[in-house]
Amino acid sequence: MYRVWNFLTNYSLLLIFGALIALVWANTDAHSYHLMVEWPLWFNDLIGYDLHHWEVAMGEDAELFGHAETAKVLTVHYLVNDILMAFFFAIAGKEVWEAVILENGSLRGKKAATPLFATLGGMIGPIAVYLGLAAILGSTTFDAVANGWAIPTATDIAFSYLVGRIVFGAGHPAVRFLLLLAIADDAAGLIILAVFYPEGELAPIWLLLSLFSALGVFYLFNRLPRRLDRGDQLRPRSTWVRQKLSWWPYLIAGALSWFGFAQAGLHPALGLLPIVPTLPHADRAFGIFAEAEQYLTDLLNHTEHLLKHPVEIVLFLFGLMNAGVEFSSISAPTWLVLAGLIIGKPFGVLLFGYIGAHTLKFGLPQGMRTVDLFVIGCVAAIGFTVSLFVASVAFDPGPVQDAAKMGALLSFAAAAISIVAGKLTKVQKQHG
Repeated sequence: MYRVWNFLTNYSLLLIFGALIALVWANTDAHSYHLMVEWPLWFNDLIGYDLHHWEVAMGEDAELFGHAETAKVLTVHYLVNDILMAFFFAIAGKEVWEAVILENGSLRGKKAATPLFATLGGMIGPIAVYLGLAAILGSTTFDAVANGWAIPTATDIAFSYLVGRIVFGAGHPAVRFLLLLAIADDAAGLIILAVFYPEGELAPIWLLLSLFSALGVFYLFNRLPRRLDRGDQLRPRSTWVRQKLSWWPYLIAGALSWFGFAQAGLHPALGLLPIVPTLPHADRAFGIFAEAEQYLTDLLNHTEHLLKHPVEIVLFLFGLMNAGVEFSSISAPTWLVLAGLIIGKPFGVLLFGYIGAHTLKFGLPQGMRTVDLFVIGCVAAIGFTVSLFVASVAFDPGPVQDAAKMGALLSFAAAAISIVAGKLTKVQKQHG
């Protein structure tokens, strides 16, 4: 397997650093942290949180900012979560797109069948545990937390990959299986965010702006130049577009698509996804986050490489904006999220992975045992990034959201559980 991007390591470190600063800040001076997160950058009628939503979140501090009456307010939190995080989801979307569409894509064919079944179990298991335990706690608790059912379905790609290498060794087939599961999990998570967690009142007509932006930029700056160059080996028009215009047309189309998502009521952090498939790309995939792809000259991989360092900074800011939770907020939603991840993930992955591998006879990669599925499920229980993101959209700011976020943060305990599970199941590390 081609080496996985160093991006994952850098992303992990910066995200943790931002989250640790947020935790310390929120537990030493919660008021100033809250003020920083909700700080208004622009009162306007186009983008941002609903003004009333912001006033409720700010409480009495809202009176500190004199402003004309507007429909929306662009805050620091909105800038990071709804605008800048769109670039992170674009990178994740690029990996999913390549894995599904391109030759040798990791999620194509029979080789992906068992990981996809395991991914399904890794989502159904956490949902069943989360909602089942919530129902046991009573209707009051269930009603308060039910909308957070998707929080424990997430798997953090970077942290899971790093822990997977510790448990299995870099050369073990279970590490590749884990990456396939994690990227499929992220793809499902993007769909869940779009379908089940709209950010406002739905206005689907605005999605036409995203659609026409994607179709327009694809035809004018991708398909048309190639069509005009047909039969000319020098490909002058395509070369001119690539060298002179580069990614600028796609950035403009992305801005329009983002605005279409925001106005349609869908989460705007997903707004760049329709543009990703329109960029000229290589004709085969090297693997999920393969380091070799940074040397490719196609515009899609070139753009991803350019985004590498900016997205690392974005993820630092994401940790800073979302992980600032007071330890006193730990309550029932914390344990429900944690139980969904630490109990539901391993058993869901094991059960559905077994069905895919043995009942449906799709098989497992050579050198991988059935019991390794359980260990993979333990590693995949690290929800962190996407779990934090879902918690921030599933609940309004307040005690329930804070408690759910704490569950996402505490899912790091899955790393220690994974190491113990690997020892108990006698995992043989394979270095390579």
